[in-house]
Amino acid sequence: MISVTFAHHKNEKYAFDTMYKYKIGKKKNDTYEFEFDLQSNNLSKLVEEQLKDKKTGLVSYILFEKNKILVDQNRKSKYWGPYPSHSVGKSLVSLVTGYAMCGGYINHTVYDRIDYPTVVGTLYENQKLINLLNMQAGDGEIIGDRSHGKDNRIKGGGKNINTIPIKTAMKRYFKGVDGLEPGVNFNYSAMTTNVIMNYVIYKTGDDWNKLLHKIFVEDAKVAKRVYFGKSLEKHNSSNRSKGEYGRYSFYADRYDYLRIANMMMNHWKNDTCVGKYLKTMYENRIYRQKDGYDKNRGNHNAAQTYGGQFLWDAIGLEDRPILMMDGAYGQQVVIDFNNNRIITVHSTDRHYDYYNLIYKVTSVGSDIKAYIITDTSLLQD
Repeated sequence: MISVTFAHHKNEKYAFDTMYKYKIGKKKNDTYEFEFDLQSNNLSKLVEEQLKDKKTGLVSYILFEKNKILVDQNRKSKYWGPYPSHSVGKSLVSLVTGYAMCGGYINHTVYDRIDYPTVVGTLYENQKLINLLNMQAGDGEIIGDRSHGKDNRIKGGGKNINTIPIKTAMKRYFKGVDGLEPGVNFNYSAMTTNVIMNYVIYKTGDDWNKLLHKIFVEDAKVAKRVYFGKSLEKHNSSNRSKGEYGRYSFYADRYDYLRIANMMMNHWKNDTCVGKYLKTMYENRIYRQKDGYDKNRGNHNAAQTYGGQFLWDAIGLEDRPILMMDGAYGQQVVIDFNNNRIITVHSTDRHYDYYNLIYKVTSVGSDIKAYIITDTSLLQD
């Protein structure tokens, strides 16, 4: 087996129970039910091998095409509850933003400037929403991987910004601080996403939980409760029911990630308001000014462009719109709109074979079932 992705870091902690959360839905909801047409082929055998070898970190793999699940395998892991999304949650914040715009809560376009009292006097004040969505806020001197190598630490080494309520973060680190010119440089910043999320919370007001219910319970039809984290940790904060405490950390059942992705694909195909929002993100994508794109090391490394908190244009796959999401330790979602195909992967580390499990499968044309049964090239470079 070749093209295995290797990571160099400590294994992540499972943090589901360390923070307060926005709880969305019930323990059991009215559910979108999947059809199954499970295949036994080279791909399913490779998934099985990777799951058996716990050193790969692979926990769950689902391949969904043309409204049917073709590959569905998982193993037990430390994820005793819902699976974490890590930075996949950034993309879901964008989805929520699109819904807020379509619901009339944000009554301006993505090209207009935000009107958000919490960020007045900071570099985020009066930013165009599209610059925030495209990670071009000009905040790279304070936070983000452009200069500091990490997306969520103040100047690369301070406290995790996801654990600090936004009003405190603005006052402590951003008040009276000038940033770089917005809309110029790409800087992958957790603070930028949290500004977007808390702006939506501010704009929706008392309807924030109602909006989340609409998206995930009514439209995606998740089976189980899903969660966004709050920037309030249980060990030192009370669980304030109202206020701007949003952080992009998201948790859900493995099938519910697929339900959410399937909903997004249907919005795109049916050209709904949310579908048009997603297409606007694609049309306004930017080059990421990144050296060394790599089709062997995850969506975040393969994608050449970024638009609206989503990854696009994986190297060599620029011929069609493929929306990609990536989270720390190997969480992956791929939505191929033209081929009605979705891949979801969850893991505890990035040692699994990204190239053959995700990139190679994404590169296939419209008839993947015939391909993966008859073509052994999935196991070759």
